[in-house]
Amino acid sequence: MSGSGPTIGVDIGGTKCLGVVLDPAGDVLREYRLPTPRTGDALVSTVAAVVSELSAHIPDTQIRVGVGAPGLVDADGVLRFTPNLPGVVDLPLRSLLQAGLPINARVVIDNDATCATWAESVMGAAVGASEVVMATIGTGIGGGLISEGRLRRGHHGFAGEIGHMVVDPQGPRCPCGQQGCWERYASGSGLGWMGREAAQAGAGNRLVQLAGGDPEAVRGEHVTVAAAEGDAQAKEVMGRFAWWLALGLANLANALDPELIVLGGGIVESGPVLLQPARAAFELLLEGGHHRPPVPLVAAQLGERAGAIGAALLAREAGQATRPR
Repeated sequence: MSGSGPTIGVDIGGTKCLGVVLDPAGDVLREYRLPTPRTGDALVSTVAAVVSELSAHIPDTQIRVGVGAPGLVDADGVLRFTPNLPGVVDLPLRSLLQAGLPINARVVIDNDATCATWAESVMGAAVGASEVVMATIGTGIGGGLISEGRLRRGHHGFAGEIGHMVVDPQGPRCPCGQQGCWERYASGSGLGWMGREAAQAGAGNRLVQLAGGDPEAVRGEHVTVAAAEGDAQAKEVMGRFAWWLALGLANLANALDPELIVLGGGIVESGPVLLQPARAAFELLLEGGHHRPPVPLVAAQLGERAGAIGAALLAREAGQATRPR
């Protein structure tokens, strides 16, 4: 780890904006969170409020701030498009935040999953690996790519939008405007959808019970709880979900030949109930799965803080008001 003082990192999630103060050794000194709003102006204000709260505990005259945002973030820190925050388009997040902060700060903006990927590479599950794919499984699916030990962002900075690979052109409509995106099947939202389908078909008694008796209220977390309890119907739903997850991961592995794949996001915390069937399906779906070196699917190690930690690390490494390349 390098850097002369603490750095702030903020991860803009589907439900919360989580900020941390990271010291030069990589330890989290403090964290703060606020609910994620749904409009651009409110988003800027909320991120600024998180940074202001955390900066009150940092004595430095100039503070480095990194922000991980969901969706297409360009090299100028403009959030071009974010499917899971409808209406937030072409938002000059970096310049608005830079101008709106009551402190002297250098601000770096990057994609949230890219930030999480870098954090796992520097101090998490992918330490020492030079070819890495990370998939963050949350409300949607984000992704990050490392090749030859370096983050890969693509020509426009938009690489890693793996959740929007179309896996079924006749599938459900995605917030991005397409049909059958991978994240419709393999995200937390997708797991909830599958659970509700099972409950409505009379095949999810425990799921309905956990949802308070309403099949329409079944969510992904109900499926993971019931599957962990050993409920056969929930395990069947989880098995279908794991197959869809493995399908996208196998496509990525076939295209990119990574050393390992890191799985992050809240749903991965369900542990073996997801990872075991996903690994089995992945081996079957991967080209030559029985004849090539294995591609491990490993759980991320930094939990919900990964994006914020990665944003802080990238801000520290940039040392200026543009994101590193």
